[in-house]
Amino acid sequence: MFIQILIASFVGSILSLIGGILLLTKEHIAKKISLYLVSLAAGSLIGAAFLDLIPESLEAGGDAHTIFIFVIAGIVVMFLFEKFLKLYHCHNKESCNYHTFSSSILVADTIHNFIDGVVIALSFSLGTEIGITTTIAIFFHEIPQEIGDFGALIHAGWKRSKIIFFNVFTALATFVGAILGYFMLPVLTSILPFIIAFAAGTFLYIAISDLMPEVKHAAKPKEFMHIAVIGLGIFIIYLSGMVFGSH
Repeated sequence: MFIQILIASFVGSILSLIGGILLLTKEHIAKKISLYLVSLAAGSLIGAAFLDLIPESLEAGGDAHTIFIFVIAGIVVMFLFEKFLKLYHCHNKESCNYHTFSSSILVADTIHNFIDGVVIALSFSLGTEIGITTTIAIFFHEIPQEIGDFGALIHAGWKRSKIIFFNVFTALATFVGAILGYFMLPVLTSILPFIIAFAAGTFLYIAISDLMPEVKHAAKPKEFMHIAVIGLGIFIIYLSGMVFGSH
């Protein structure tokens, strides 16, 4: 079962980066549409939080009141994290804004990938068929989010090699979650609803505090198109949940 979990973690993390990496092969096109990809990322994060993570945390047995406290905790922690970055690392205001929201995206993605790993380990403990189904669901949930994240980092001016390196690094959190999930299943299972709720809070903060203001600031001539793309991001998460089931 352990080998199956590791293989599933690879599929759910590294392979889900393919869409973003393919985007980088057409970098001149990616830069032209990067702001639309920021909108897609915002929609995907909002959709993942409200249609995937929060319902999943409630279904996993978490008390609703406590779950939403952890959602709020995720929002507050990301706010403090960005404040810390601005306090110690920022000199130019515009580059600082790009630096903080880029870093926040990577932190939230790392937390989410860790949770995916734990969920994969948990699902395989319930049976191989459930494990495979869960891995497929994770894979198709991750693709639109990763494409949006890649686009946001392109918009922030990151170089191709840096984007790939940091996204592969965050993807490795899936393996960490899977390994810990395998060896510490009883402990992690009991706190998983609250970890998932915390991740939902980080997603909401990034989407609403970082990505949507960036779109609002830079996309005034084509605001309606960006609203539509945000809606598309939400719809893709909804559709993937309907087709493949939430994990």
